[in-house]
Amino acid sequence: MKKVLVLGGGFAGVDVASHLQKMNYDVTLVSDRDYFYIYPTSIWVPTRESEFEDVCVSLKSLKDAHGFNVLIDSVTKISYKENRVELKSGVVIDDYDYLILAMGASKMKHKGIENTLSICGAPEQSLEIREALDKLVEKGSGKIAMGFGGNPKDTSAVRGGPGFELLFNVHNMLKKKGIRDKFELTFFAPMAEPGKRMGPQALKMMDMFFSKLNINKHFGKKITEFAEDGIIFEDGSKLESDFTMFIPAGDGHAVIKESDLPQSEAGFVKTDDYSCVLNEDGSMSNVYAIGDVASLEGYEWRAKQGHIAEVMAKNAAHNIEQRDNGGSDFKGYNEHLNILCVMDSGDGAAFVFRDEKRAFMLPMPLVGHWMKKAWGWYCRNSKLGKIPRIPGM
Repeated sequence: MKKVLVLGGGFAGVDVASHLQKMNYDVTLVSDRDYFYIYPTSIWVPTRESEFEDVCVSLKSLKDAHGFNVLIDSVTKISYKENRVELKSGVVIDDYDYLILAMGASKMKHKGIENTLSICGAPEQSLEIREALDKLVEKGSGKIAMGFGGNPKDTSAVRGGPGFELLFNVHNMLKKKGIRDKFELTFFAPMAEPGKRMGPQALKMMDMFFSKLNINKHFGKKITEFAEDGIIFEDGSKLESDFTMFIPAGDGHAVIKESDLPQSEAGFVKTDDYSCVLNEDGSMSNVYAIGDVASLEGYEWRAKQGHIAEVMAKNAAHNIEQRDNGGSDFKGYNEHLNILCVMDSGDGAAFVFRDEKRAFMLPMPLVGHWMKKAWGWYCRNSKLGKIPRIPGM
C-alpha cells in the first residue's frame, strides 16, 4: 500500500485525504490545529448568530469517518528533492510515495497590522472580533471600518467576499438592536473598484447595497499604516475607526518560500494544470500542491476559493490513482475555474457567479440567508460522510 503525506487540514487537505483513503492509500494528514474550520460560515461568529464550535469539525471525527491518520503538528521544513518533511516536534517523515501540499497561504504584512483583526485569519480571531463588537455595542456608538487588500504579485490571492459579508451582517445586527444610526460603517480597499472580479453587474449592485445600507466607501488609496484609531493612506489622509477588520491578501507560505519547491513570484507553488509539481526536466514529480498554497493560473478574474480547492483535491487523488494504474486520463482544474459564492447579509443574500462566459449577481432576500445556513449544515455532514456529496458541491 503506497503512502501519501498530506500537509494541511483545510478544504483541500481534508478532501484529498478522504478521497485517497477510499482508493486504498495509506494516508497521513498533518495539521497545526485539531479541527477543520468552515471559514465561509465563520462570518456569523462575531455577530453571535453562530458559536465557534458550530464552524469547527474535529479532525478526530473526520479520521474516524474516513480512516486516514492524523498528526497534530506544524511543518517547519520541506525538501521535495530529498523527499523529506520536518515537523516542529522533531519528527522527520521521508518514507512517503506522494506528498500533497495543502497548507494554505501566509498573509501580506502591513505596518500596524496588529491593530486589526481578520475574519479570514486565525480562527480564534472571530471571537476577538465578537468581543470588540460587543464592547462597541455596550458603548452604544462607534466607527467601524472593514476592508481587504491585494497582492500586486498575484491578483488571485485576494479574499474580499467575507469582508463584505461581515460588514453587512454587522449592519443587520445593529439594526435589530435599534442602534444602527449610532454607528458609522465604512468599507475600504486600496483598489478603485473592489469586487470588480465578480463582474460589472455585481459591481453595480454592490454600490446599490452600500447606498441602501448607508455604508460609506473609501476606495482607491494605498494603505500605508494601520493605527489604533484608524487607517492611514498614502496621501496622508486618515480613516478614523474604533474597530478595524482587515483581510490581508494571501502571500506564499513561509515554509514554502524557504523550500526548494518551484515557486511563483509571490511564493506560491508552481504546478501544471493537474496540480502536479514538475521536475526541472519537465517530468512529473511525486509532489502535488492544491488550494491556496498553489499558484492559480488562468483568467485575470480568477480567485482562490474553497470549491476550487476541493476540485483540485478530487483531481489530485484521481491523477495519482491514474499514475499508479498506468493510466493517463488526468484531470485539470483550469476548466473548472469560476467565482461562486452566496454573499450573506444576515437577513438575505446574493448569489454570485462568474466564469469565462458569463457573470451575474442574483439577489435572494431572506431565503438566501437560510440557503447559506443550509450549506453550512451540508458542508459539516458531508465531510463527516453522514450524507452523500452533491456533485459539484
